[in-house]
Amino acid sequence: MSRTNGAPAPSILVVEDDLRLRGVLRTGLAPHGYLLREAADGTEALRLAKESVPDVVLLDLGLPDFDGVELVRRLRVWSAVPIIVLSARERESEKVRALDAGADDYLTKPFSFDELLARLRVALRHRAGQSGDGDRILECGPLRIDRAARRVFIDEREVRLTRVEYNLLLELANHAGRVLTHRQLLEAVWGPHKRLETHYVRVYMAHLREKLEPDPGHPRLFVTEAGVGYRLNCD
Repeated sequence: MSRTNGAPAPSILVVEDDLRLRGVLRTGLAPHGYLLREAADGTEALRLAKESVPDVVLLDLGLPDFDGVELVRRLRVWSAVPIIVLSARERESEKVRALDAGADDYLTKPFSFDELLARLRVALRHRAGQSGDGDRILECGPLRIDRAARRVFIDEREVRLTRVEYNLLLELANHAGRVLTHRQLLEAVWGPHKRLETHYVRVYMAHLREKLEPDPGHPRLFVTEAGVGYRLNCD
């Protein structure tokens, strides 16, 4: 990762009690231009997050003092920093719990460094764009959304969407690259009284794929995270 433009190197707070894994992350990420600070438990992580204001947090859920999901909740009280969970917990319910608490992404151990680097790039793009939520045009690969006019284009061809389809697309686009759980999408698009109606999301995601994917049977824009939710993929 080049820093020839003079931009500061992105800072990452690694919250992991496994000393060996912290060393692996340090060795693997430093050559790509990342600056790492490390915490072995949740208490130290909260202190460092306030002191250093990291660009991204990499978080293990199995911390010695309190659960990593609780750390996500405490961070979200005052910080919008992107949080990527790294955990050996494979159950879908654990992923959903962390994401619903406010985590942005989830990687199951063991993971490839290429995948981790890709998720970090997405998180940093999201952080850089947080101050631009009022921008009129949202672009994601071949997809372009004109928020002011409520118009949607794919490869410069306008596509007509219903109100619900558009609202669902806009919610995904506002968090492009981030996994949104079924519950998060239901609350944002249909309201909290519909948070258990997961079939709504499946039906309308199928509509979006039919209208916006070149091959709806092999979607590239709208990625399913099995048992968890969906992500809009802009790469």
